[in-house]
Amino acid sequence: MSFPPHLVRHYLQHFQATEKTVVLDPFAGTGTTLVEVKKLGLRALGIEANPMAHFACSVKLDWSPLAEPLCQKAETIAGVVRDELALIPNLSPTLAPKATALLFKNAISPWPLQKVLTLLGHIDRACQGSQGEWHHYRLALANSAVFASNLRFAPEVSVARKHKSDAQVIDHWLGQVKLMAKDLQALNKLSVAHQPAVVKLGDARQPQLHVAPGSVDVVITSPPYPNEKDYTRTTRLESVLLGFLEDKAGLQAVKHTLVRSNSRSVYRDDDDDQWIQNYPRILEIAHTIEQRRAELGKTSGFSRLYSRATTLYFGGMARHLANLRSRLRPGAQLAYVVGEQASYLQVHIPTGSLLAAIAQDLGYELMGIDLFRTRRASKTEVDLREEVVLLRWPG
Repeated sequence: MSFPPHLVRHYLQHFQATEKTVVLDPFAGTGTTLVEVKKLGLRALGIEANPMAHFACSVKLDWSPLAEPLCQKAETIAGVVRDELALIPNLSPTLAPKATALLFKNAISPWPLQKVLTLLGHIDRACQGSQGEWHHYRLALANSAVFASNLRFAPEVSVARKHKSDAQVIDHWLGQVKLMAKDLQALNKLSVAHQPAVVKLGDARQPQLHVAPGSVDVVITSPPYPNEKDYTRTTRLESVLLGFLEDKAGLQAVKHTLVRSNSRSVYRDDDDDQWIQNYPRILEIAHTIEQRRAELGKTSGFSRLYSRATTLYFGGMARHLANLRSRLRPGAQLAYVVGEQASYLQVHIPTGSLLAAIAQDLGYELMGIDLFRTRRASKTEVDLREEVVLLRWPG
């Protein structure tokens, strides 16, 4: 779930963070928390399992490219690509069959895809030996690929009825690069010392593999919610085009590293639910979901997994909180932005209070649950709370 930068700043101030504070975001996403932490001159560490989100976050934390050369080289690349596209016919480009199979049918039309792939090839050739510029150009291209696609993202990822036969890929990419350059100029004018900021590619349920013992002072994060949002679908197009996903096996490998927040990410050998067998409230919610499914006569494979997805989600979060304890300094303060859900057959899931109960059983102190905002559920027209669960690790 996305949340505004001002929320990060608010809790850093609330936790009285200083230049010596080490801040962890174990569900880093594309870097909202880590970028704000770095802007304030604090040490930032993140974990992110989705390779595309991890890449975006890494690029946002790299402020080394100089704005003017970044734009100048981009203009040169764009000119070469325009000349080449003017000489080639409007052909149907091809991706590897296994990669194509990961995409929605008609996710992007042939000519826009040809432009994206041609531009990508020239970016890769022009930036050999220049990792910083290369990464920034590729992230800009990821944004342009989505712009040029036929995808829409509300309420879920799908293909629009009207397809784009063409799109201004090169101009859009140049615009994205110029926005990056403007941001880099502003960021490098900040009057703060640049502290280390790193995001690790990994599973948030195993923070002990990525974080030093007793090193974290503050955690500010927003884990996924227990709903039917498959976050690998949101970034599927750019993940395939940039080579982060090549086939179904690679996609499944990524999904195995995610907290199970939706039925499309549930696998037969999953066992995180063993962590919550002593939580009757969670088991009762799962039972109610399964009971309602039977009453409604829902027989699809995914609906049969709603109940299990719920227990696996809270089990995965319990596993995360349990393994995180050894990485925290005594007195560490934590803020988890989570939301109530009713995605599974309109059964209410009070995510915040359930996570708070799990955390307390694991030895954390509950400092409070703040209301962040409310949002209207599209199907039920009921207002659901988005909350910030505040915890303290006594050590």
